[in-house]
Amino acid sequence: MSERANTTFSEDFARLRTAQKSNKGAPIYSVLINRPLGRVFAAAAHQIGLTPNQVTMVSAAFTLTGIALIALLPPGPLTALVVTVALVLGYALDAADGQLARLRGGGSLTGEWLDHVIDSFKIATLHLAVLISMYRFTDLEPVWYLVPLLFSAVYVVHFFGFLLTELLTRVAGLRLGRPQGRAASGSTLSALLKLPTDYGILALSFLLLAWPQIFAWVYLFLAVANAGYTMLVLPVWLRRLKALDSELAG
Repeated sequence: MSERANTTFSEDFARLRTAQKSNKGAPIYSVLINRPLGRVFAAAAHQIGLTPNQVTMVSAAFTLTGIALIALLPPGPLTALVVTVALVLGYALDAADGQLARLRGGGSLTGEWLDHVIDSFKIATLHLAVLISMYRFTDLEPVWYLVPLLFSAVYVVHFFGFLLTELLTRVAGLRLGRPQGRAASGSTLSALLKLPTDYGILALSFLLLAWPQIFAWVYLFLAVANAGYTMLVLPVWLRRLKALDSELAG
């Protein structure tokens, strides 16, 4: 643990408000709920001397606890509430580690690696936990088991497609002599359209876990929305990389 901050919580919180990533094109849940909540956690973590990597591990503990409870406990109001709280807090803390890194003067390669490895584990296990829950605790028709399998495949393709596109864009930017961060794009309308694809909305959907039939239909809607969005955005990413290929070849 690092030394405690010489600033107050209010000072840290105010500094974080002016050191945020662009909200342009970001899903509404992230803009209105997750990033502000993460800002609170980042300021608090700075006060008690936590490092960004420690915040990442706390985030992982909440998220993986929520995922484990989905698979292990029968659906019910208490299970639904605890799972949702765990996933929402894990997501907010996931936003807090990057904000804390900026507050402390910048992130690190190991911090980014740790963050993405934990995200990968989350993506690889969350929908499998839903599949296990459906199989163990519900009387849904077996065809419903295909939904978490579809959702899992879509999540993996989208996540790694996004990461690879951003990585290759950064590499191309360096080779072209113009280092780039993540490009901020999109409008308020696109942010609203992306709302069903936001992990925060998926986390909140687990409040319905106490009513498996209702949850199944909402979960199906989110799976289809994510699949549709991924199909639309993959060609966009490909065109971006083709344009960079042309610049590099020229």
